[in-house]
Amino acid sequence: MNYRHGFHAGNHADVLKHSLLLALIERLQEKPGGVFLLDTHAGRGHYSLKGDEAQRTGEWRTGIGRLVGGSVPAPLQGYVERCTELAGEAGYPGSPLLMASCLREQDRMAVCELQEGEFAALRALLGAHARVAVHHRDGYEAAPALSPPAERRGLILIDPPYELQRDEFALIERCIATVLARWTQAVIALWYPIKQRVALRAPFRRLSRLNARQLLALELLVQADDTPLRLNGSGMLVFNPPWRFAERAAEILDALAPRLCEAGGGTDSTWLKQEAP
Repeated sequence: MNYRHGFHAGNHADVLKHSLLLALIERLQEKPGGVFLLDTHAGRGHYSLKGDEAQRTGEWRTGIGRLVGGSVPAPLQGYVERCTELAGEAGYPGSPLLMASCLREQDRMAVCELQEGEFAALRALLGAHARVAVHHRDGYEAAPALSPPAERRGLILIDPPYELQRDEFALIERCIATVLARWTQAVIALWYPIKQRVALRAPFRRLSRLNARQLLALELLVQADDTPLRLNGSGMLVFNPPWRFAERAAEILDALAPRLCEAGGGTDSTWLKQEAP
């Protein structure tokens, strides 16, 4: 695999993904019982915004860079404060570090990474954490294998690099279908890039047929969706979203839009499946 997230850390896609991720965990932790968190494609967990990779692309400047150092709207304050606390202004925390920072005494977490260098960095970062298991393992295989957890309640984040492009959704669909067959109440957050929307229609139809009670699509387009050659935006599919998460997500999208969207951009929240409890 050639993907290196250091070039993209802190960009608009990370801002969407991580602000929603923290909101999901917050909702799950409103109940006192323990929760299990799993990151299937964890990466190294921490990235420098002053290093060569981030400086070469400068993507973070139109992402997290637009949120720090000024007035932050209430729905984004917790996210921005946690990013600053964990990584400072010169760095950006990846999803495993953000998730680990949320763990309570009764919670547990597993993170998976296949790339040797990224895994070594991740193990150095979180390997000593008492409630985090760091796996050099395929996340698509690990998610079904670790389901259901002893806690019975929890969240799986699936955030692949999409190097396989359209073929990636076949792996995603098999993984989620197997998880939901074993753990019907699992909350699953699937991040996806938006380059050419027509390519998302067929996989979304298939994913909406899986054994989840509800499926919510949340999207942030920073520019018009008119070319496959750039990352126009991104989204998150949330299977079995926790109670009141949709309302919180709408507040986050409303806060992000005026800060990250350019001409032709915008946000969207759509129920792809919604069954009565």
